[in-house]
Amino acid sequence: MLDLSHMIQDMTTERTIKTTNPFSGQSAMLTPEEYKLYIMIKQAELDEDYDTVRKGLNKFGRMNADAYMTLLD
Repeated sequence: MLDLSHMIQDMTTERTIKTTNPFSGQSAMLTPEEYKLYIMIKQAELDEDYDTVRKGLNKFGRMNADAYMTLLD
């Protein structure tokens, strides 16, 4: 069997960062990459940079749809 694991991004990264929606109180577990993107989206909201918010939401939704629904929808 051909091992191509070195060519594929590690999809087993554990979701170890608990993040809570400040409005609903619901939480989701995120990977470090997802958490960084979440923080970027929230900062862009504060900065009223809606193009960055839109792009970040699209990417986050593809990365972790369940967390998107819990934290950002």
